[in-house]
Amino acid sequence: MFEQLQAKIPSILKAENQTTEEKLQTLCEYLKENIPYYDWVGFYFRNGEKEELKLGPYAGAPTDHTIIPFGKGICGQVALTNANFVVPDVAAQDNYIACSISVKSEIVVPLFVNGKNIGQIDIDSETPDPFSAADERFLEFVNREVAKIL
Repeated sequence: MFEQLQAKIPSILKAENQTTEEKLQTLCEYLKENIPYYDWVGFYFRNGEKEELKLGPYAGAPTDHTIIPFGKGICGQVALTNANFVVPDVAAQDNYIACSISVKSEIVVPLFVNGKNIGQIDIDSETPDPFSAADERFLEFVNREVAKIL
């Protein structure tokens, strides 16, 4: 499944007559629509020089979490560790920020530009423990492609 999806991502990100934000929005919608257990797909970016993340384009239910301090929740932890974070069961996480009671699991993969962590892709799932190493590799690919347009 991921190989077929990967093939289309560069063309989404090279779309002419679209802003970077519009391209990222299209990408979020593409991932949400094509991977059954990706129920919320979004990007968070470092908010200038502040030690916080700011919500960027996303597809899924609206969230109140538009600003996340570094260290808070899964996204805030990834901002500090620069490492992927897979949460098979959000109820078992002490430092989890609940976006919706229906979310069961989450994966967050940092986004690097020139070796610097500038944000991340965040996926919430209403399916318990759906994420595998294949998801991690796929989302790392997605972020490498996104980095090319930032």
